[in-house]
Amino acid sequence: MARKSIVQGVMRGVIWVLFALVLLFASLLLLFRYVNPPTSAFIVSYSLTHPRQEVQQQWVSFSEISPWMPLAVVASEDQRFPDHWGIDFAAIRKALAEYRAGEGLRGASTITQQTAKNLFLWNGRSFVRKTLEAGLALAVDGLWPKRRILEVYLNIAEFGPGIYGVEAASRVYFGIPARQLSAAQAARLAAVLPNPEVLSVTEPSAYVRDRVFWIRGQMNQLSGLQYLKDL
Repeated sequence: MARKSIVQGVMRGVIWVLFALVLLFASLLLLFRYVNPPTSAFIVSYSLTHPRQEVQQQWVSFSEISPWMPLAVVASEDQRFPDHWGIDFAAIRKALAEYRAGEGLRGASTITQQTAKNLFLWNGRSFVRKTLEAGLALAVDGLWPKRRILEVYLNIAEFGPGIYGVEAASRVYFGIPARQLSAAQAARLAAVLPNPEVLSVTEPSAYVRDRVFWIRGQMNQLSGLQYLKDL
């Protein structure tokens, strides 16, 4: 009986801890719908691992970002962004089908998932992290409007070593504020997002140049700036 009581006590403790974590994340998500996050998990991690390198970030509102930039990241990363609920199950099924057919396993993370991961979690491919990311993405999509998701993502995404957010990236790489980005410049920034510590905006490899060309084509194919006008 004593052993059973101990097990039950541990289980109750675990349930209470999980409940407290859910409540904490829900409270933070509600807060960050209206208040800009002061930092992100990825920025904190970078600061701790690179203490001598300054992090460059400057928050700007969605209205201060060129409309080409959200279109570029949607065209590049998540074309069904306006329609899915935080997780693109169709993209996941397609990625799994391609993997079973012998192709490499590609990522199917949405912009919402990447926002949740960058804001709260850590990098890696563990099942635990992916499960947390999926749950947070569904919560983010349920609590935030799509426009807010893009605003937060564009302000915390890494565009190069220690360079976070589109405003800092625009000023470092092009010498202009984010509101002045052209379609071509937005595509160049979006092209490095898959691996910003390796891919370069200023010295683009053949792979990056090909991605820029493809992103520009997708931006046009999505009907240009009309695609996100209702967000």
